Amino acid sequence: MFRGIDEVDWASLHHAYGSAEDVPGFLRGLASADPAERQTALDGMYGTVHHEGGVYDSTLACVPFLLALAGREEVRDRAEVVELLVSIGDVDGAPDDLAASARDALRARADVFERLAGDADPGVRRAVPGALVRFLGQPARVLALLRERITVERDDRVLLALAESLGLFARRYRPTDDAHAAEAVWLLTELSGPPHGPGLRLAALGQLAGCAQDRLPADLVPTVVRLLRDRSGQRAGAGHPYDCPGPDTLAGRLRRLRPSDEEGARLLRTLHSALGSRVSDRVALLCGQLTSPDPLDRCNGVWMSAGLFREWRTGHAEPVTLIGNQLGAEEARLHDAAVAVLVELFALAAPAADHLHALVTYRPELRIRHGERGAPALGGPLRALAGAGDVRAVPVLAEVLTGPVVPNDLGLVVPHLGGAAVPLAPALRRRLARVPLDAPDTPERAVPLLSALAALGDVESTPAVLRLLRGMPDGLRQREAVTAAAVRALGVLGGAAHEAIPDLRGLLRTGSAIAAADALWSVTGDADAVLPVLLRELSGAGSGHRRHAAAVLGRLGPAARPALPGLRELAASGDAGARTTAACAVWRTAGEPERFLPVLRSDWVEHPRTRRTIAECVSVLGRAGAPLHDVLRAELAAPRRHRSDSGGHGIREDLALLRVCREALAGQGHP
Repeated sequence: MFRGIDEVDWASLHHAYGSAEDVPGFLRGLASADPAERQTALDGMYGTVHHEGGVYDSTLACVPFLLALAGREEVRDRAEVVELLVSIGDVDGAPDDLAASARDALRARADVFERLAGDADPGVRRAVPGALVRFLGQPARVLALLRERITVERDDRVLLALAESLGLFARRYRPTDDAHAAEAVWLLTELSGPPHGPGLRLAALGQLAGCAQDRLPADLVPTVVRLLRDRSGQRAGAGHPYDCPGPDTLAGRLRRLRPSDEEGARLLRTLHSALGSRVSDRVALLCGQLTSPDPLDRCNGVWMSAGLFREWRTGHAEPVTLIGNQLGAEEARLHDAAVAVLVELFALAAPAADHLHALVTYRPELRIRHGERGAPALGGPLRALAGAGDVRAVPVLAEVLTGPVVPNDLGLVVPHLGGAAVPLAPALRRRLARVPLDAPDTPERAVPLLSALAALGDVESTPAVLRLLRGMPDGLRQREAVTAAAVRALGVLGGAAHEAIPDLRGLLRTGSAIAAADALWSVTGDADAVLPVLLRELSGAGSGHRRHAAAVLGRLGPAARPALPGLRELAASGDAGARTTAACAVWRTAGEPERFLPVLRSDWVEHPRTRRTIAECVSVLGRAGAPLHDVLRAELAAPRRHRSDSGGHGIREDLALLRVCREALAGQGHP
């Protein structure tokens, strides 16, 4: 297995963390009789020579030894070795020269995988079909092997892998262009019907959805839901892993948040992904999953709904209602999954608000989450209820604020409640006044409270804000973060914070200069006091500082005319964020929309992160923003979220963008 391994100059090769001289130890560890040593070696391989899918010169040097390991029956965990080889040779994941060389090396030795197709180890048989499709460059031979294995295989999990490989084969060779791919589609069609078992039929339907949707049954959703329930019935006697939920610890919650039916999750995830923009079908399928008698199916449905909500703007009401129904489930895993998804949804969680309210009312122990380490945090159900903007969260938060334990992050949910949360202001203000000025956790305690009081526009909090601003010692950890939050709060209070003027002027010579200038403009309206600072920062180094300065200059409007040369320069040469912010500032300061409209339209399409900046500019301009109203209307009509790659943050940002677009078109924008 390791013939020639000592002849390789591993020290001259590299992996993700430098010299590859430790790689021979990993390779030998893969052949160890000790399971722990094998797992450590496999982790080492993925963590160094194939770190995050990368392919290095040391990765290429490992391929012959990994192939030798895969071919030796006495080696345990050979399936994991084959999976590692498949990942290394998947050039779609790392399409560079080294990755292509690795793929070529595996293609040259694809006979190894051909011999393993009928291996005695079912784990190896599960891993090999994907390798055959990727590396055995003979379509007719690959298809013949897959067809043969399907006829003789008795292991259900291997059959699922074979179906998945048929789908991969069809997508690679395209059924409209290649007779072999068309035959693979025909085989999948056969596997998707009786007399095959429900798991295999679901796998085949998922693959057909990805390569030949015209071969899907007309009644796809009812068929899938029926098969899903048949599959659940087959394993009903095995019992569920919910019987012993374990302690309410971080580790316990993380275990419960993982799908317990990994195979079922993969089957349905494949189908959802392949259906893509067929949102109505996906919603109907989710509703079928979320009403299943089996809690495992419902749990998978909860997690898959999160993927739909993150990408698409429609069809959420019914699934969210059904997710709310899971909050009363006895199974801790299902309950935790439902809460985790609802917390991400903010206003979209409204259909589940009744269930959330009942939970925080009748199970007060869920209002605060006590972790094994760290400070207590607001419980998920209460976070979700407040995030949805439901006013029923206000009295519950008020109770928490009067209790013996108040989570530091409570203030973060207050802005979602708008004016309904004003009754919380006195308690929040008192807590801010009691925050120690020099404690290690001062930032964690102060910043959320400052954000909350700013959102409420609480004028009476000015003394407590100034106490922090004036009293924090210079060496305090994250002092800048507290200063920034305090300055933002004073800026929101505007003229009511006039007693803060000396403090803000003093900050114009610090690292918080731009934020202080912004706040000082809000409090005094004195352009002469802030323009020199903003001009200095606009011409300084650092794209972030220049963008921030441009944003504040835009707020000054015509008073920022002395900054127009610098703003025009930044609008023509900065990165997307700085360019867009500067272009908007020029528009607000001097008009000139014609000059920068092409830039703003281009950035809107190519850089979705800039859309809210542009929409807010259009909103502030009122009728003068009409040249971009068509862009905002198109955004409101688009079914897909503008950023679907940011998890729950993407949903929050998208909802904010849509709100600004509506306000701009309704003429409700304010500077």
